[in-house]
Amino acid sequence: MQNSKKESVNGEVNDANLLSSRNFLISSSRQPLLILFILFSFTAAQNNDYTFLRALKDAWQNTPPSWEDNSDPCSGWDGIRCTNGRVTSITLASMGLTGSLTGDIGQFSELQILDLSYNTGLTGPLVPAIGNLRKLTNLILVNCGFSGPLPDTLGNLENLIYMSLNFNRFTGSIPPSIGNIENLYWLDLADNRLSGSIPVSSGTTPGLDMLIHAKHFHFGRNMLTGPLPARLFSSNMTLIHLLFENNQLSGPIPSTLGLVKSLEVVRLDRNRLTDDIPSNINNLTGVFEMFLSNNRLTGPVPNLTGLGVLNYLDLSNNTFDESSVPSWFSTLQALTTLKMSNTNLVGVLPVNFFSIPQLQNVDLGGNQLNGTLNIGSTHSNQLQQVDLRDNQIGDFTQRSEYSIELILAGNPICMESGVTDKFCNLPTVTTSTYSTPPSNCVPTSCPSGQASSPNCRCSFPYTGNLFFRAPSFSDLGNTSVYESLRNAMMISFQRSQLPVDSVSVRNPMKNLDDYLVINLQVFPSGNDRFDRSGILGLGFSLSNQTFKPPAAFGTYFFIGENYDFLLGSSGSGKKSSNTGIIVGAAVGGCVLVVLLVVAGMYAFRQKGRAERATHESRPFALWDTTTGSGGVPQLKGAKAFSFEELSKCTNNFSETNNIGTGGYGMVYRGSLPNGQLIAIKRAKQGSTQGGLEFKTEIELLSRVHHKNLVSLVGFCFDQGEQMLVYEYIVNGTVKDSLSGRSGIRLDWTRRLRIALGAAKGLQYLHDLADPPIIHRDVKTNNILLDERLVAKVADFGLSKSLGDANRTHVTTQVKGTMGYMDPEYYMTQQLTEKSDVYSFGVVLLELITARSPIEKGKYIVREVRQAMDRSKELYNLHEVLDPTIGLSTQLKGLERFVDVSLRCVEETGSKRPTMSDVVKEIEGIMELAGLNPNAESAANSAGYDDGSRGSEHPYTNDSLFAYSGDHFPTKFDPK
Repeated sequence: MQNSKKESVNGEVNDANLLSSRNFLISSSRQPLLILFILFSFTAAQNNDYTFLRALKDAWQNTPPSWEDNSDPCSGWDGIRCTNGRVTSITLASMGLTGSLTGDIGQFSELQILDLSYNTGLTGPLVPAIGNLRKLTNLILVNCGFSGPLPDTLGNLENLIYMSLNFNRFTGSIPPSIGNIENLYWLDLADNRLSGSIPVSSGTTPGLDMLIHAKHFHFGRNMLTGPLPARLFSSNMTLIHLLFENNQLSGPIPSTLGLVKSLEVVRLDRNRLTDDIPSNINNLTGVFEMFLSNNRLTGPVPNLTGLGVLNYLDLSNNTFDESSVPSWFSTLQALTTLKMSNTNLVGVLPVNFFSIPQLQNVDLGGNQLNGTLNIGSTHSNQLQQVDLRDNQIGDFTQRSEYSIELILAGNPICMESGVTDKFCNLPTVTTSTYSTPPSNCVPTSCPSGQASSPNCRCSFPYTGNLFFRAPSFSDLGNTSVYESLRNAMMISFQRSQLPVDSVSVRNPMKNLDDYLVINLQVFPSGNDRFDRSGILGLGFSLSNQTFKPPAAFGTYFFIGENYDFLLGSSGSGKKSSNTGIIVGAAVGGCVLVVLLVVAGMYAFRQKGRAERATHESRPFALWDTTTGSGGVPQLKGAKAFSFEELSKCTNNFSETNNIGTGGYGMVYRGSLPNGQLIAIKRAKQGSTQGGLEFKTEIELLSRVHHKNLVSLVGFCFDQGEQMLVYEYIVNGTVKDSLSGRSGIRLDWTRRLRIALGAAKGLQYLHDLADPPIIHRDVKTNNILLDERLVAKVADFGLSKSLGDANRTHVTTQVKGTMGYMDPEYYMTQQLTEKSDVYSFGVVLLELITARSPIEKGKYIVREVRQAMDRSKELYNLHEVLDPTIGLSTQLKGLERFVDVSLRCVEETGSKRPTMSDVVKEIEGIMELAGLNPNAESAANSAGYDDGSRGSEHPYTNDSLFAYSGDHFPTKFDPK
């Protein structure tokens, strides 16, 4: 079988015209010290990608140690490769990374390869900024923990050849824009949670049918629905693998499938396909494996005469018309496996059928085959098993002497009295215990964690499982095929110059999806363990399909395990001789002269980019708090505290003053000299909040003043510290009160007042702030309650200003919290005030249900919509409402509260009310409930059940510091 795959394409981008600014060098020659300074400054700033790599590092844990030891990512950072000072490859497979993929990834404009495979701790969404990588050729994210919808911006990757996003938790539909990637060769979206229909082009809308150069469509094990579109296939396509197994596709198999004569593997099994199989399917004369089992196909058994290279055919569990055993069976001379159980076959099996030379496995159980079974004396010498259970066979010619595994249980022949034939017993399910044998040596006993290699050396192997989606053989006891796999792998690793001593393959088995699963062990050469570069090379070789198995194994994917035994870097080196020093000095001098030339002519060109990179990584690098020079933000009323001042306020940041911990850092309670209580949010190294977000929050909070917004007292940007100083809010978050952690009981009246207060805070941001502000992370964890339960909206780190009052939206990278996030914003990247309205609608539903927006895979919006019945009391929401709201009392206005909540969470922003409308509606509800909407607070907290409150302070739960824009741990299903 041909199993061709295009190799990854790696391009190089060269900076040209570096010698075009000679006059600058001449004019600077009188100032050699200045030029030297420029040289070293230029060298430090030359690679702008360093800034964004550091941003990625801050969002990840377990990055390679070399990322700490070297300030130049192009000189020794594991997993990073550069061309002309620009990052062109990031390959970090099996590194145990955790964290999320931030929007900074979109800044690597020269990036060609991105491989983060086998890092299951990488979670959250695939950010839309991925579409900025216009030069990307290989996008490989196999077996990570990414979730959420696939961004439509994937269609912008015009140079992409290889897209492998399988084994994640992606949801939503397949972006039609992928059809724009005209050079795409490999498309693997299998083993996710994708739903919806298969997109095809229509008018100006792209679709997968446009990928006429693609060889691989791998979409198995998702939740795709709808028909297999006829438009998907054409004679222009060059597909060799079409894999849609284990979805929920329905309708007929289109006849246009027969036009794709390049096909080699077809897997449409385990769907809900109906009607007749098109007769022109026998045009697919190049197909080696065809799986159409476990559907609802009807009509006659298809005539597959002419499929001369077909190895594996599975038509089982369909409701075909009753028919005799097809005569064309015996024409399939390459057949190794035939599975047609439960397909309405009748009659006698012809003896010549068993003479197909490569036949290994036959499964025709659950039919109406009858008469006498005769497998002949010239049956295939590879024949292993014939399963004919539950038929009507009355006799067996070779009953006294046969060598194959035969299953006739449930046939009349096994219902005779006194029958003891082995073929009347169902076989015991066993798995192969094959393991690569020792290579002319005696295995040794190894220490814990190590294993003996085929060369009988103890070491720590790199392990994982190989999954072959459509092997052409079914005899798992044939050791020669595993030896061919091992040999092919060793040859591939040696060609790639990987430090591999030997390879062991073990325990082959078929799983429920008919994938062949083989455990792999790769042993290191020269040491008892791999170093980091060795693991990176192995991971990329298997994730990028650099290794190509023998043809009989077909297409595969690999799931690697984290490698916990990395060889430490020695840190030692050889001392140079005096001669080497002299030569090195001479060469260095020449290089210095050349660099001086380059520096002088390149300095002006780099100046702008260097300043932009500095601003993004250290926006306050030029900020002198004593003079207000440089990039100081325009602040109104916020004080710049020194580190010493805040240290005194918190008793040197003592443990007793520590009141909480979050992703951003620690929160301390303090007291200013005037007696005011404050909460100090102190960033830790590696915080997910960058300098720009820090500056954003300072600027926004310093100029907005409203009783329903948290007040910023000041900030500290001193001695490398990054701190925000807030008013101290004693009763914590609304989330804490709803969950019972705070001990504060919220009845219907208090919830109405909290809703109104938070709504007024957002209304101020939208209507009265100049320019208007979009919060972008409205949630119950970002609404605090003061001593009188006045609601205060907090956390402005993700907020965006509209710039001027006439703007309607901001196009920006998607950030926020799943469950609260506006799906329209998520899909379009256009942030509007109505995005806050959607989030607030979720908050309103959370207020009456006390349920998290996404809980056990159920989305609160959908749950309320499905449960409600407007014709019944309380809209029939008794099972959904929070019992502590006071169900035994009359909840006046609750139905109107539900109505306004659901208007806020309409799918499109144009159908949602403004926050001004929401405020008016809640005020009306309060009046209906007999409350004064202008009363200042719900009640004084002194009247609450303080005895039930836990010892944990409200800030512990990431109230002020819940910067969740890059963390989406939960399934997002807004519909």
